[in-house]
Amino acid sequence: MKKALKIIKKMLIWLGVVLGVLVIVVLLFINLSPEFGGKATKKQRVAYEKSKNYKDGKFINIGNVTMEMSGGDAWKATKGMLSPKANSKPSKNVEVESIDSLNIVSYKGKTRLVWFGHSTFLVQINNKRILIDPMFGDVPAPHPWLGVKRFSKELPISIEKLPEIDAVLISHDHYDHLDYGSIKKLKDKVKAFYVPLGVGVHLEAWGVEKERIYELDWWQEAHLEDLTFRATPAQHFSGRSFTDRAKTLWCSWILESSTEKIFFSGDSGYADHFKSIGAKYGPFDFAMLECGQYNKLWPVVHMFPEETAQAGADLQAKTIMPIHWGAFKLAHHSWTDPVERVTKKANELGIHIITPAIGEQIELDSLGKTGSNWWE
Repeated sequence: MKKALKIIKKMLIWLGVVLGVLVIVVLLFINLSPEFGGKATKKQRVAYEKSKNYKDGKFINIGNVTMEMSGGDAWKATKGMLSPKANSKPSKNVEVESIDSLNIVSYKGKTRLVWFGHSTFLVQINNKRILIDPMFGDVPAPHPWLGVKRFSKELPISIEKLPEIDAVLISHDHYDHLDYGSIKKLKDKVKAFYVPLGVGVHLEAWGVEKERIYELDWWQEAHLEDLTFRATPAQHFSGRSFTDRAKTLWCSWILESSTEKIFFSGDSGYADHFKSIGAKYGPFDFAMLECGQYNKLWPVVHMFPEETAQAGADLQAKTIMPIHWGAFKLAHHSWTDPVERVTKKANELGIHIITPAIGEQIELDSLGKTGSNWWE
């Protein structure tokens, strides 16, 4: 009996040592890894207090809407992500269409976009090259072990082959939208970054000069020659670690020229802000709307596909495109569920919808010709 107790005691000691080492490793990783970005200074936090969207040291949604999950719900979400589900990932590599650097540099035509999967776009408008939420990495997480790899082995074009970029728009600081590795490779070929309040601290921590960063609050706008970028509301949250939740703002974006209006939703739950944006700035020629990574456990921060179609109607969008799907598994639904459901609902509502393949060139003056059931 005494011998058994000694063995148990030794086992518990070793277990405690192992757990202690793991805690130390995690703490060191969180505090030393550049992946987690920067932190706002006291001066910057004081500046944020001028925003109507900032309260008690955090940014807030309209109506103080928050995502509340109990410990049990958090466990359900984690278990759901770890357990294999039928069709939650493609059974084979998702093939993408490629585009080369010369094609991008020489293009002088009408507005076109190239989708990189999930929420990343290259927009060519008025002879400007703009990237939106440039996530080119393999895994949307601070470490490759902490996420599921991209569904496609290739991208339409690698970062290294991209030509000079006039502007980058970022919607918020989550890993699937703001990727450290991508920014490090991109930063020296980007003229300017346009981000919601607070996100600039991450870019500065990663070597982007403050002079190239423009931070906007909701309803504020910035100009790049003949283009206007407007930061508009979204219903979501932010944070890259356990301690910085809601320390930076999240937003949707309007990209406007003298002849076209394009809307990009970023991440957002469905709410009245879509109607407000549509009433103030609509109608839109084209709207890229979040449609994927939804779950009944977090209904206020991600739209269900039927809500995506309704958001398009609220925005008075002539054409909508579902985004935030087709590249990563970040929820429990099948990987094709988003596009199938939103297409059905859009058809019911009489909304024109396109579903281009990753890498397909999307020309705004011929949207009716774009899209096929490429995922089948």
